[in-house]
Amino acid sequence: MEQKKFDLNSLVGFLLIGGILIWMLYLNKPTEEELQAEKARTEAAAKQNADAQQSAEDISLSDATNVTAQAVKPSDSLAFEQLKNKLGSFAYSGTLPSATDAITILENDVLYLEISNKGGYIAEALLKNFTKYDSVPVYLIKDGNASLNLQFSAENRTLNTEDLFFEPTLSKNGEDQVLSMKLKTSDNGFIEYRYTLHPGEYMLEFSINSQGLDGIINTSQPMYLDWNLKGYRHAKSISYENRYSRLTYEYDGEKHSKLSPTGKDDELEKDVTWMNFRQHFFSSMLLTDTPFKEVKLTSVDLVKDEEIDTVFTKQYGAKMLLEPKNGALAQNMNMYIGPSDYQIFKKYDRNLDEAMPLGWGIFGVINKYIIIPVFGFLTDFLPAGIAIIVLTILIKLLLSPVQYKQYLAQAKMKVLKPEMDEIKAKYKDNKLKIQQETMKLQNSAGASPLKGCLPALLQIPVFYALFTFFPSAFDLRQKSFLWADDLSSYDTIAELPFHIPFYGDHVSLFPILASIAIFVYMMMTMGQNMQQQQQPGMPNMKFLMYLSPLFMLVFFNNYASGLSLYYFISNLITIGIMLVIKNFIIDEEKIHAKIQVKKATPKKQNKFQRKMAEMMEQAEQQKKGK
Repeated sequence: MEQKKFDLNSLVGFLLIGGILIWMLYLNKPTEEELQAEKARTEAAAKQNADAQQSAEDISLSDATNVTAQAVKPSDSLAFEQLKNKLGSFAYSGTLPSATDAITILENDVLYLEISNKGGYIAEALLKNFTKYDSVPVYLIKDGNASLNLQFSAENRTLNTEDLFFEPTLSKNGEDQVLSMKLKTSDNGFIEYRYTLHPGEYMLEFSINSQGLDGIINTSQPMYLDWNLKGYRHAKSISYENRYSRLTYEYDGEKHSKLSPTGKDDELEKDVTWMNFRQHFFSSMLLTDTPFKEVKLTSVDLVKDEEIDTVFTKQYGAKMLLEPKNGALAQNMNMYIGPSDYQIFKKYDRNLDEAMPLGWGIFGVINKYIIIPVFGFLTDFLPAGIAIIVLTILIKLLLSPVQYKQYLAQAKMKVLKPEMDEIKAKYKDNKLKIQQETMKLQNSAGASPLKGCLPALLQIPVFYALFTFFPSAFDLRQKSFLWADDLSSYDTIAELPFHIPFYGDHVSLFPILASIAIFVYMMMTMGQNMQQQQQPGMPNMKFLMYLSPLFMLVFFNNYASGLSLYYFISNLITIGIMLVIKNFIIDEEKIHAKIQVKKATPKKQNKFQRKMAEMMEQAEQQKKGK
């Protein structure tokens, strides 16, 4: 056998060949751009394979509608078969070019709306003429905070329109814009959302109709229209805005009710004709010509901590039961997306003013038929702050006769004070006798504490009506006066580096001025009687004199500065009227002389006075018998 020997030449040859190969590889290596392009092609291929596998193996309803975003053709792929298994006849919509997330715009001079093909509902609603406290435009609907979903049963499936694609058709009817959104099963079978927007209007016509769906939609199963909205914050004071953000509705004819503004609340109501998702100065409303047979209403307060900045105030919901007739839908409605303005609400003549917190009973009547018309007239030619002052003057002049009666009664009591003190001294050990003799003195003189209280009670409806008017007066929104930037929100003269419970993190000047004016007024009305001995069971007048200004100072620090301005001006005018009455109208000496004449004149007691006198005499005799 031949012996193998080491061949040095072969080794050198292999090394040279290897070096040449390495050099060639180095010269032909891919550039950085080529590497990135190859990486992108690899990732795209992997994603395409994963999507195809997901569509073929486990396609859900929402995934199926995503597939329709490519306007799937029935003959194209397995994806359409999967889609048809999920949607049945409504898979037809997935073959249309409209099966994308495109939008259609409806717009007039006050409202801008974007309606999405997916779900057929408003994806964005902008109020053109208004801004938030931070100068950002007011959007009532944006970034998925609202939805409108029709849930129904079709071909043994439960479908939701919010997952399906509508085909839009925009047209004009005179100056009106009409948008038809159709969810199709065929060229002649569809569910239609129809929107009609009029020039200069916040109110839209809205209807839901169906055609050619016999045997497809199962009308024996419940059909629901589910409307939800998370209300955006728009005002500087989150606590103040949240207090007046509330779900209100009309039901059972013309009854009106509301859900709680705090916590979580829900209600199941019958025959609902409209509902308002109110966000203080702005409203999103749904109205129907044919009352909804049953509606589940919900409201959730989303403000957990008022010290922390927040985006949303309330979460509203309304789930409405629809009743198809003869196998078809025909629900004519309206949508209102705009300001919570009494004057706008009133012109529709559908009791929409009941959606505003104007007070119940006599308080609401005073607001609707006196205060709102007068204030609206004043703001037509006066700045809002001046209009408040003029309104206050008019109200005080209107109530001045009542105030005169009140002060006259107080003056009579003041004149009788020496004689009442004598009675107290004479019968100091017999409180019942003191009351009996005091009543005799007051009756004979024609003076009574009750006569001073009654005029004050007559003013309460007006004061309370104004208390409810100012927080809801849209005309005050973002109107400035003196140092107040916005009369519908609090004024600020100093920012605090900390938060005081109930007071806030700022100092408002108008509540301070109003508190001082209230204190001076109460000193004038109560101070003259402070030294009188308090009757058992009567409130401590001195305590009340300090409590009212303190209440104004603390709790009105976060209220509308327009309301504090009113109280400040009102009390200033009241003080002035009292000084005029005291110094130029009422003469205490003449009053005293008239009282003496009246005391000398026999006075016939009425039935109530006789009964009271008899009861007191019986009590006195029983006490003596014991």
